[in-house]
Amino acid sequence: MIYIRLLWTFFKIGAFTFGGGYAMLPLVESEVVAHGWMDEQDIVNFIAVSESTPGSFAVNVATYVGEEVAGIAGSVCATLGVVLPSFIIILIIAGCYKKFRDSGIIKGCMSGLKPAVVGLIGASVISVGREVFIPDGLAVGIFKAAGTYVSAGILVIALILSFKKVHPIIIIILSAILGIAAGYIA
Repeated sequence: MIYIRLLWTFFKIGAFTFGGGYAMLPLVESEVVAHGWMDEQDIVNFIAVSESTPGSFAVNVATYVGEEVAGIAGSVCATLGVVLPSFIIILIIAGCYKKFRDSGIIKGCMSGLKPAVVGLIGASVISVGREVFIPDGLAVGIFKAAGTYVSAGILVIALILSFKKVHPIIIIILSAILGIAAGYIA
């Protein structure tokens, strides 16, 4: 039964989120926590790991959650669930797009989806940022925690390097190294 639940849960996530992995984070977090498969801190930790590993973010999340919940078979079910909607939808769209690409309705749909995707990514940034910087809520104690300053420092360095057009792989590797080093020092 757990395999069907994983497949169906990630099928819904894959079917109702647009814009890639970050846009699906609020739904993943909601569904995974609601099922009791992980808590918010585990999800945030995995997001950090997932960013440092190759592959699609959505596939990495589904595979990881499925494996944590039900082993290898669970990871296969969750991964299959998250990719099937895209696969099916792209097959249908590819067959129809050439015929309808100049339609005002299609152009309107595409224009309407863009701000929604930005909003979903923004919600993910806020959710992950809250867990990283203020996991226990706003309190004076967060300013005493070394981890807060390390995380803020890594964020600032990553932002500066991003604006200087440093390749994302270098930023990811550098951030991982700084995080690991900080873990040994603190």
